[in-house]
Amino acid sequence: MTRLILIRHGQTDWNLTRRIQGSTDIPLNDTGRAQAAAAAALLQDGIDPATARLAASDLSRARETAEIIGTRLGLGVPRLYPELRERAYGDAEGLDTTEFARRWGDWWSAAVPNAESRADLRERAVGGLSLALADASREADFADGTLVVVSHGALIREVIGHASADEFPAPGERLANGSAHHLLWEDGRLSLLSYAAA
Repeated sequence: MTRLILIRHGQTDWNLTRRIQGSTDIPLNDTGRAQAAAAAALLQDGIDPATARLAASDLSRARETAEIIGTRLGLGVPRLYPELRERAYGDAEGLDTTEFARRWGDWWSAAVPNAESRADLRERAVGGLSLALADASREADFADGTLVVVSHGALIREVIGHASADEFPAPGERLANGSAHHLLWEDGRLSLLSYAAA
């Protein structure tokens, strides 16, 4: 049994201006760095560095968020996984949400050219978590430990949906930058313990 804590990366300038990032590699801004530090402070009392491990998407906004958390919690550098990247939004990447709506309408039902489907994203996300958990479990002292994973909003939404039989999050409910979401991995199954919406 492993506790999973999924953390959405801190804010970027594209988050601030509501531009769609997807797989585009946009760095944290100073607010995002402060959010990463705040996330670490909230986790501090519940993490034992001896039995916890740290993983992240390899995109810089997630990697830097994880590095800040790792330094503050004594978890070292994160192990990076391209499987934990944000959903690829195809032709929508770089557009703001107003332009997105003008071109394709509703966010949840839009068919964006060249975008990764939500079903494919979910499969990739669960596979990436399985890989990160397998890597962590091969390390000494990890049995029944905690894996802290820094990733992205759409990917975390799909993991929460998978773990809750799509009961959560509600359509349109936003996961805040720096928010933490708690799950349990047991016998190859994910269950949702709690999640934080904006």
